[in-house]
Amino acid sequence: MLPIKDDIRAKSFPLATWLLIAANALVFFFTLGLSLDSQEVFVMSFGLVPAELSLAQPARFLSFFTHMFMHAGWAHFFGNVWTLFIFGDNVEDRMGSGIFLMFYILGGLAAAVLQTFLMQDSSIPLIGASGAIAAVMGAYFAYYPRARVMTLVPLPFLGWFVNLPAVVYLGFWFLLQVFSGVTDISSGAMATGGVAWWAHIGGFVFGLILARPLARRKARWYPDEYQPW
Repeated sequence: MLPIKDDIRAKSFPLATWLLIAANALVFFFTLGLSLDSQEVFVMSFGLVPAELSLAQPARFLSFFTHMFMHAGWAHFFGNVWTLFIFGDNVEDRMGSGIFLMFYILGGLAAAVLQTFLMQDSSIPLIGASGAIAAVMGAYFAYYPRARVMTLVPLPFLGWFVNLPAVVYLGFWFLLQVFSGVTDISSGAMATGGVAWWAHIGGFVFGLILARPLARRKARWYPDEYQPW
């Protein structure tokens, strides 16, 4: 399911959200400009490879930060930055730009730590902003459970637009991550790569827990936060 837009209007300009989108875009287009061999070297150098983490090579721990600005293709990149665009401005509005930026980075780190813990011996690089963005989604869930999210539900040969409460959209998304993550562990699929489900789970829970303590203003419902479609 692809979110199209929500019905919450931010009261401030989402500077940090746009800076994060720009940073992800710059790295993505830089990667596209590399040869295939250079792309592989770039991903192995700056992606998070659990098996290569060692106190003997402290520089490798920088990949906990660098991996969250890298993407594996157009669908991966677009899906992440679009989701950040939909939910990031409202979460940033609650937290303030500085705190939101810190929250985003820490959410990505927390997501990566959980995923890495569960695949410590893996030599497959972990890349993508989805763990950090999952933290943003968790915070949105805490701040705006009654918001409405217009969602594109893909069906054979057509799409179906549905207006869902945020608690339903994000709750279903989280349950899907948990189901997929448990399935990966039980089947041993984590060893072969694929989607980092547990990074999504870790990020979402991180955002859900820290949303309220990091809010710069008390969570309330303002009539003008809603705009009709």
